[in-house]
Amino acid sequence: MNLLSLPARAYVLLISLIGTIVGIFSLLGWESANMIRFICYFLVALVAAGLRVGVSSGSGAAMPVNILFVLIGIMELSLPETIIIGGVTTAIQCIQILKGPSRNFLTFFNVANIATATWISHFVYFHPSLRLSMADIPVRLVLAAAVFYLFNTFPVAAVISLTEHKSLRRIWRERYIWSLNFYVVGTAAAGLFSFVNRYLDWGYSMLALFFFYLLYKVYSMHLARIDKEMQHAEQMAALHLRTIEALALAIESKDETTHEHLQRVQVYALEVGRDLGMKDEQLEALRAAAILHDIGKLAVPEHIISKPGKLTPEEFDKMKIHPIVGAEILERVQFPYDVSPIVLAHHEKWDGSGYPYSVRGEDIPLGARILSAVDCLDALASDRQYRRALPLNEAMAVVERESGTSFDPRVVEILKKRYVELEELARAAIRNIAPPPRLSKDIKIDAGIAPAAGFEQTKRSIQAVSNGDPGEFINSIASARDEVQQLFEISQDIGKTLSLDEMLSVLSLRVKRMVTYDSLAVYIRRGDRLVPEYVCGENFRLFSSLQIPLGQGLSGWVADNNKAIVNGNPSVEPGYLNDPAKFSTLRSALAVPLEGKVGIVGVLALYRAEKDAFSRDNLRVMLAIASKVGITIDHLLRLKAAESNATTDFLTDLPNARSLFVHLDTELARRARSGESVTVLVTDLDGFKAVNDRFGHLEGNKLLKAVAQCLKLNCREYDYVARMGGDEFVLVLPGLKREDLHLRTSRISTMIADTARAVIGEDVVGISIGAVQAPEDGRDAETLLGEADRRMYKAKEARKEAIKTNQLQNLGRKDFGWRASTPTIVEHT
Repeated sequence: MNLLSLPARAYVLLISLIGTIVGIFSLLGWESANMIRFICYFLVALVAAGLRVGVSSGSGAAMPVNILFVLIGIMELSLPETIIIGGVTTAIQCIQILKGPSRNFLTFFNVANIATATWISHFVYFHPSLRLSMADIPVRLVLAAAVFYLFNTFPVAAVISLTEHKSLRRIWRERYIWSLNFYVVGTAAAGLFSFVNRYLDWGYSMLALFFFYLLYKVYSMHLARIDKEMQHAEQMAALHLRTIEALALAIESKDETTHEHLQRVQVYALEVGRDLGMKDEQLEALRAAAILHDIGKLAVPEHIISKPGKLTPEEFDKMKIHPIVGAEILERVQFPYDVSPIVLAHHEKWDGSGYPYSVRGEDIPLGARILSAVDCLDALASDRQYRRALPLNEAMAVVERESGTSFDPRVVEILKKRYVELEELARAAIRNIAPPPRLSKDIKIDAGIAPAAGFEQTKRSIQAVSNGDPGEFINSIASARDEVQQLFEISQDIGKTLSLDEMLSVLSLRVKRMVTYDSLAVYIRRGDRLVPEYVCGENFRLFSSLQIPLGQGLSGWVADNNKAIVNGNPSVEPGYLNDPAKFSTLRSALAVPLEGKVGIVGVLALYRAEKDAFSRDNLRVMLAIASKVGITIDHLLRLKAAESNATTDFLTDLPNARSLFVHLDTELARRARSGESVTVLVTDLDGFKAVNDRFGHLEGNKLLKAVAQCLKLNCREYDYVARMGGDEFVLVLPGLKREDLHLRTSRISTMIADTARAVIGEDVVGISIGAVQAPEDGRDAETLLGEADRRMYKAKEARKEAIKTNQLQNLGRKDFGWRASTPTIVEHT
């Protein structure tokens, strides 16, 4: 009773009081038409009190068979007899099932409730208005059973509702609606029993109970099979839960700062999801996604995840793959609810500026919108490698400023109202959750024979151990360990970045700790020459200006022969400047080849002022470094080339359509901040197909290259020219005034005509231009380019009509002596 709320206590006492009064007044009016029959029914009901039809062993839900005898009693016995059968059998069942100090109280409540339900059902069954025709008994029985069902289940559901502060309808639907089928079967069985009793002696009807018992056994076996299937389903659900926990542990092994973050995000996200009316299945998907949304970081190099500074653009590009990888991993798990779409979109933003697919608004799954805002709030309020945590109210203010831009305004509104409460819930949840088991990542394995791992003790090392001085031996071991450690650190450091310049900068610092130098140069092979990619130290300008042919000079020889040089003459390198007045003050050089996957990619050269300054030991160290450096440079060069190919048109070396959209979006965002106008010109060459048909595609390509250069020369340094495809080019002209637009388009038309005449030798090519300005003609790249393209085609049609008109006029002058002036073609803007 102490566990119930005050309204629930009052309600329980009321139901108990009503049931007690009903039971007492009914028993005071005791009557029995056939005492022997009552005793037989009572004894059979006592036996049946122990029989319960289970629904699931896991849920504990079951329906007592004695309800059948209550319905039979309503039809065949008096009200006091029926109340005694219902009350005693209910008490027996409660004593069997209930445990603990509340057993007596709950038993009394249930007996009182069954007495009230029995009295009301008896009243309904014998009400005079229901005595209809020959069908009155089935109708009365169905109505009485329905009333008994409602008054037997709703009072108990009401107690739970008042205690747990949940909807009465929801409680009743979840916990009692399943028993309706049993009441239907029980009503049919009671009607059959009454029918037999009506036409035969009641003793014969008792034999029908054995038939009912057989039905009970068959039904119980059927439910046992269903129960087994449900247990299997529960085991599969538990398997999914364990899979989630295992995957979460995988994330923990990658980034140990995320465990509490994931738990907190889960609490926040589920509460916000409930406030937004998400269904149970959606909440389960959100629960799993909150724990697993960063699983894709397993594919991101650890040095990027744990980097204590701002990520470079290359590193951020690598980080942006983790939603896609995470979704691909979770697709293989085959969750019974949609987890992977939430993980895939949890970095999308409300305004479409997120990644990986720039989805916007309500096209983003609701779970992902919730997760995005919650994840950001908790990340801002938590310590990270690159910054300290913000106070929770300041973190909430940051999230609120991004409402409608990065985050769904509805989600932010709920967070704003409840973030203090949600923080308390998250802290309580973390206190109650045991920390995850730590993986054995830091232990040392002593077992295993060294040669099996690729190491072997040489005779030289054995001799050193036997005959060497003990002090020198210890120093050698320490020096060797230090060298191995430094080589390992170099290998790790140069693999931590996707920027070639940054990698070479780190390399120069690391190398200096192992091999002293006055100047360092890394030459990259470009065709048949070596070009300095990175230079530091003395004679910086000298080495930075070199162009070394393969096979010539010191570094050229190293690259051509794939062999290192120790203490070579650095002066032969600057000799290719063709200026005798310039020479190097350095006297020693150590150069090693850098080999990639398919050959030499460059040369790493160290220079010093002293003569013969490098030792063979220095060479050994540099050769050990060079293998890793060569592979890394080869990888970064390929990456850089791939990035360039992805954004550059191969024929004209202009930015391509993909790069155009990125640049135009950036310009429009800048314009929104500065208020400056942005002009976009879409151009198309007129008569270009005739050039390909008459002069060949090689001449056509030559013309396209010349037009591209012409457009670039016609632009300011901050203007932008791109090739959309075919003979269509786009110019982005920020800050161009509208009154200057006609002059600019006219100049472009004249220059293109002159360029085409110089390449082809004939006046066969012109240009059509469509011009728009932001924000008057549109606020996004797609709208602006679409409108400009439409205007360009309108200008092209106008040009064709003008040419056609001009041809007709020329024909008229020839045949009939007409005189007409040539029309002026004005570009449509």
